[in-house]
Amino acid sequence: MADTSSDTLLPLGASPRNAWKVNAGAVDMTRDPVPVRPLSVSDNGRSLTFDLGRTGIVVIDMQNDFCHADGWLSHIGVDVTPARKPIEPLRKLLPALRAQDVPVIWLNWGNRADRMNLPPSVLHVYDPDGRSIGIGKPLPKNGAHVLEKGSWAADIVDELRPETGDVSVAKYRMSGFQDTELDSILRNLNLTTLLFAGVNADQCVLCTLQDASFLGYDAILLEDCTATTSPQFCMEATLYNVRQCFGFVNSASQILEALGSNE
Repeated sequence: MADTSSDTLLPLGASPRNAWKVNAGAVDMTRDPVPVRPLSVSDNGRSLTFDLGRTGIVVIDMQNDFCHADGWLSHIGVDVTPARKPIEPLRKLLPALRAQDVPVIWLNWGNRADRMNLPPSVLHVYDPDGRSIGIGKPLPKNGAHVLEKGSWAADIVDELRPETGDVSVAKYRMSGFQDTELDSILRNLNLTTLLFAGVNADQCVLCTLQDASFLGYDAILLEDCTATTSPQFCMEATLYNVRQCFGFVNSASQILEALGSNE
């Protein structure tokens, strides 16, 4: 039974990770301390330790349009086999992270039906002649509207369905921070370290990771949970640039091993 006493301080906040305690006569803005939970892995032989208590994973664009044989990329002739490679590592990693109270954030293209927030420069990337099947147009095979919020095309692949407690954010550019609520959500979750996964590594994943670094987050790219349908040199350049400029590279397999050794 809920405590209805008027002098009881009640939590006020969308997330217990960032909540005040209030009643009619008092406001307590102190946050409950988050115990440090260090987890150590490595990047190219260098030890890397981060705090599980302040870590979340951002899974980017694991959607039917990018990863399903009936989706948009496949329709325009792209082999989506590489885009499906993160599925199995993520199927193993995500339950383990949820068990450690690590937030899972699904970041996916989910455009407005009227496309009113998309400038011509974004539309042109996917519809260069104005006659192609671009954002918002129906796929000939099943009629689903490309990357449109609420459509089958924009849905996460069946193998990676979100679970209760996960957070979903729609994006409208290569970077998930541009014109979205992503940064506000991450700060409400009191996160400082972000693990990055999904597709395409050299496009939406890298752009989002770069912006995360610019905003002061600690960024770790999970190599075995990330893929691209671009040529292999694009993946190699992504790994190089992440390590050189924006963060670190690790893997689901290393994290799972480290979690097991901590038990």
